[in-house]
Amino acid sequence: MLHATGLSKTFAGQPLFAGVHLRVQAGEVVAVLGESGMGKSTLLNALAGLEPLDAGRVVVGSTDVTALAEADCAHWRRTQLGFVFQAFHVLPHLSVAHNVGLPLLLAGRPDAARVQAMLERVGLGGLGGRAPRTLSGGQLQRVAIARALVHAPPLVLADEPTGNLDPTTGGHIIDLLLSEARANAAAVVLVTHSLSAAARADRVLRLTTTGLVDEPAPAGGAQPGAAATAQADWLPGR
Repeated sequence: MLHATGLSKTFAGQPLFAGVHLRVQAGEVVAVLGESGMGKSTLLNALAGLEPLDAGRVVVGSTDVTALAEADCAHWRRTQLGFVFQAFHVLPHLSVAHNVGLPLLLAGRPDAARVQAMLERVGLGGLGGRAPRTLSGGQLQRVAIARALVHAPPLVLADEPTGNLDPTTGGHIIDLLLSEARANAAAVVLVTHSLSAAARADRVLRLTTTGLVDEPAPAGGAQPGAAATAQADWLPGR
């Protein structure tokens, strides 16, 4: 689903990373660890076509993302990509339901029933009409996950999705993100500092200045594919 080869990036004349190669299959979750400032968020942005690279190629499915013009890349992101941001990036002037439904609206296929179904799946079924400012941090992150997955994208990128949350809420959020993405057979790249979050991935890699290297799976991690149809048992009705 995702095939990145030879990615390199410098910032202010200093190399962030080089020689990055990454393959992620449909339904596979790959966690990327690394020190702060190593360029993990930059790497995610590059995979999304949001950040120009100095070298390399990113192919998602049959689309060479690095070869797309800016307008074409924006259209590709609307239909083929789900991005979960650490800072939520929920639009404050829109209701919860309208935030979740935004990808469908931008793709020209609004679907209120689909939005409500996603809200139900993330445990926010009765909060669609609420303003984001009335929600907790954990609830806002669930809104962000529902928004990233509502259009069933084949690729999901998640940047420190538990970074602003307490450990218990963060564990719930990871359960939700990975169970939903795997249920849709999406390829997932998860950037995290959390070893417990990384333990849920099928593979764990570490970003270095010279590329991605295999990292031993943290204790308690799932076996590859073992949670492909797992459901988050903390959700209402699960």
